[in-house]
Amino acid sequence: MVMQKNVCVIGAGIAGLAAAKAFASHGHRVTILERSGDLGGVWEPARSYPEVQTQSPKELYRFTDRPMPASYPEWPKGPQVHAYLTDYARSHDLLPLMQFNTTVTGMARRDDGLPGWTLATSDSTGITRETDYDFVAVCTGQFNERKELHHYGEDGFKAAGGVILHSAEHTDPSRVKGKKVVVLGGSKSATDIAVHSVKAGASAVTFVYREPVWRIPYFVGGLINFKRILYIRAQEEMFPGWGQSALSRIKHAIAKPFVWAHWRGLESLLKIQLKLNKCDMVPDTRFEDGVNCSVPIATPGFFPMVADGRITAIRGTFDHYDGRTIVMAGGQRVDADVAILAIGFKLDVPFLPQAYRDRLIQPDGQYRLYRVIANPDLPEMGFVGFNSSFCSVLTAEMAANWLVRYADGKLAKQPTADEMHANMDMMLRFKRTERPAAGVYGGLCVAPYHFKHFDELLDEMGATVTRRGALAEKFSPPDADAYARFLASAPGYRAQPKLALVDKEEAAVA
Repeated sequence: MVMQKNVCVIGAGIAGLAAAKAFASHGHRVTILERSGDLGGVWEPARSYPEVQTQSPKELYRFTDRPMPASYPEWPKGPQVHAYLTDYARSHDLLPLMQFNTTVTGMARRDDGLPGWTLATSDSTGITRETDYDFVAVCTGQFNERKELHHYGEDGFKAAGGVILHSAEHTDPSRVKGKKVVVLGGSKSATDIAVHSVKAGASAVTFVYREPVWRIPYFVGGLINFKRILYIRAQEEMFPGWGQSALSRIKHAIAKPFVWAHWRGLESLLKIQLKLNKCDMVPDTRFEDGVNCSVPIATPGFFPMVADGRITAIRGTFDHYDGRTIVMAGGQRVDADVAILAIGFKLDVPFLPQAYRDRLIQPDGQYRLYRVIANPDLPEMGFVGFNSSFCSVLTAEMAANWLVRYADGKLAKQPTADEMHANMDMMLRFKRTERPAAGVYGGLCVAPYHFKHFDELLDEMGATVTRRGALAEKFSPPDADAYARFLASAPGYRAQPKLALVDKEEAAVA
C-alpha cells in the first residue's frame, strides 16, 4: 500500500502541469510553485515574442487525454497554446494548487528525520517561508534562466537611445516599427523575430548568426509534412542507438550506404527548396550528424527575405557597440536602434544545494539522470520536462507518469541505485563518444530517439500494450491517443491518506 505524499511541483509550464496531474491522479497532495504570475512557461504571454507558434504540429503537441481544439491551425500560435494549457489545468482542478509569484530560493534535506526536502520560498511581497515536502518534482525545464550577453559599449548604445532585449522580452511588436533591428542568434526564435520585424515595418533588419545550420520546412519539397520524416520509428532506426545488439550493429553496417544516400538526397532537396546557395547559408556539417532538439524549423519567408535583401544576413557575432552602431567580430558595422538577443536559455537548478548539484551536473555540463528523469543520489526528487524532444508535451507526460511510480516504488521494473548508476554511466559514454549531437542541452534531449525512450519508460511502468499496428508503428508519428491506451495498460493504484492507513492497521489489530 502506498502512503499519500505531500508533493511540490516547481514550475507551472507544460512539464509542471503533467507532473501535477500525474501525482494528483494517484492520490497525492500537490502544491505547484510558479515564480511568474501565470501558468504556461514559455507560452506565458508575458514572455512570448510576437507571432510565436509551435514547431510541432498540434496532434504532436498535446496531452494524451485532451486534443487541441479542431479549430486550431496545424501549428498553433502562442495565445492558442496558452489557452489550451489553461483549459487543461482548469479541467483537472490544477489551478487551486498553484501559488504564483513564488520563487524557490533554496532547499535542504528535512531536519525532522523524515524523507524529503525543506523548500525556502519568497513571494512578490518579500515574504519568505520554509515548507516541508515528501517529494519534489523539478519542472523548470530548459527555458527557465535567460542567457545574458554583454559587450563593451552597450551602456553608450542605450544612452544614445538604443534598446537591447532578450528574445523573451520582445513582446511588443510596435517597438520595431520604423526601426533598424539587429537580431543575434541562429535558433527558430531568431529567424521568427527577423521575419516578423520585416512584416511589422522595421526600416532595416539584420540577422547575425555564428554558422549556418540545417533547417526543416514545415513541408519538405512543398509536399511532405516534416513529421513524416523526423517523427517516425523507421527514421529513428537509421540512427545507431545505445545498447545495440550484435545483430543490430550488423544491420546498421549493411544499411549504411543507403542511409547515407537518404540524407544526401534530403540535403539536396533542402538546398533547392530553401535557396541555401543563393543565401550563402549552406551548412558545413552533415544533416544527420546534427539531428537533436536544436534542429530548427525554417520560418516561412526567412530564406526568401534573405535572398531578396529584405533581411541582411551576417555570419559572425557582436564584438562591441560604438554609439548607435554594432561592430561585428569581422569588422562589419551595422547601425541599429533595437538589438534583439535570441541567444536562448541556460540550464541550471540554482536552488539545489551545491553538493547535490555536483552529483547532478558533470564538469562538462552533462546531466546525470536515469531515463533523463531521476538520480538516486538526489532522493525524493525527480525532473519532468528535462527530457526535451520534438514532441515535448508527450515526453513530459511520459516522464511524469514514470516519475510518480518511481517515487512510490510502483514501477513494474523498479531500478536499483546500482542499476541506475550503471545506466547513467553508459548513457554518458554514448553521448560523449558515439553520438556527440546527443550532448546538446546538457544531454537532456531524447531526439531522435523518441520511440526508444518511450519504449523504455513503458516497459518499466509495466504497460501491457505498447504498439499500434505494424505499419502505423513503423511509419507514423507518435500518436497521443495511442499513448493514452499504452499508459492505461500499466498497473494502476492510488495512494492512501495517512489517516486511512492508521485506521486500517487498527482494524487489523482489533
